[in-house]
Amino acid sequence: MISPLKILAIESSCDETAAALVEDGRTVLSSVVNTQIEEHKLYGGVVPEIASRRHTENICAVVGAALDQASLTLPQVDAVAVTAAPGLIGALLVGVNFAKGLALAAGRPLIPVHHLRGHIAANYIAHPDLEPPFLCLVVSGGHTHIIDVTDYTHFTVIGRTRDDAAGECFDKVARAAGFPYPGGVNMDKVSPDGDPHAFRFPHPKVEGSPFDMSFSGLKTFGVNLVHNAAQRGEPLSRPDLAASFGAAMADILWEKLLYAQQHTGRRTLVVAGGVSANSQLRAKLTRECRARGLTLYLPPLSLCGDNAAMIGSQAYYEFLAGHTAGSSLNAMATMDISRSFEEFC
Repeated sequence: MISPLKILAIESSCDETAAALVEDGRTVLSSVVNTQIEEHKLYGGVVPEIASRRHTENICAVVGAALDQASLTLPQVDAVAVTAAPGLIGALLVGVNFAKGLALAAGRPLIPVHHLRGHIAANYIAHPDLEPPFLCLVVSGGHTHIIDVTDYTHFTVIGRTRDDAAGECFDKVARAAGFPYPGGVNMDKVSPDGDPHAFRFPHPKVEGSPFDMSFSGLKTFGVNLVHNAAQRGEPLSRPDLAASFGAAMADILWEKLLYAQQHTGRRTLVVAGGVSANSQLRAKLTRECRARGLTLYLPPLSLCGDNAAMIGSQAYYEFLAGHTAGSSLNAMATMDISRSFEEFC
């Protein structure tokens, strides 16, 4: 066993080109993120083809900057890790192929990492005392899952959204209401100025599946509020809309997480993903967990969004478990978090 183990990690699953050097899964030596938000603002959302092109243009410089920031050269790296699923397939392919080339050139192991496993691992960087087992709520623009993490590389999905993800709903309601991209972030900024009880949003349930969620009705209700007010020529308070929508989303997510906690008996709860930055959700979970004596871990805002440090953290544990890949590794747009890349290589 090489100790300490320095892993060069690459993340390119959506619209951030990122690279980081992480030591032994917990210590971040460098982290560089090149975001495309300003360009995608022009279109109100991520354009996959543009994202792929920008990754191709930026990845070499980003990886170089990460190595420079850590004062390391490629031969001093012990392994290369990359997000291989899930995500935008064109964007993923840029990162996977670049990582394969680096690993081959340096003669180092290649470690594929599931993007959601990476989001969960962001908490290992922020909280050195955190270890499995625990229950994790993963909430992002493309995913909403409740996951039982039994150890560093074993995950069981207990509940998930049946339709839209939480972050997707934030963005679509925000777009209808005229918030700039990224909509969920800008809704959250004005929510403290609004009344969370101004609008009574529905709390949809999935019949026969107590741990699963459905957000399409919540999204439709919010979009219809905006359109109906516009058709009647009536003013609609955007802070009230943001506060009410955010409160409803936080209530639903907490209700499902609490039910899963009672079912599993886990006393440690973890939150991960881009929507974990939402102030109403963070406040709700902090308050409710404190009242019940549950231990809650939240990632810092800097690690909520996509980054390569989280990929490097999870890669360490994947490497210890023997989960490496060769030149046959391919990217996948969809993949269950419980599955191993070895099944596909």
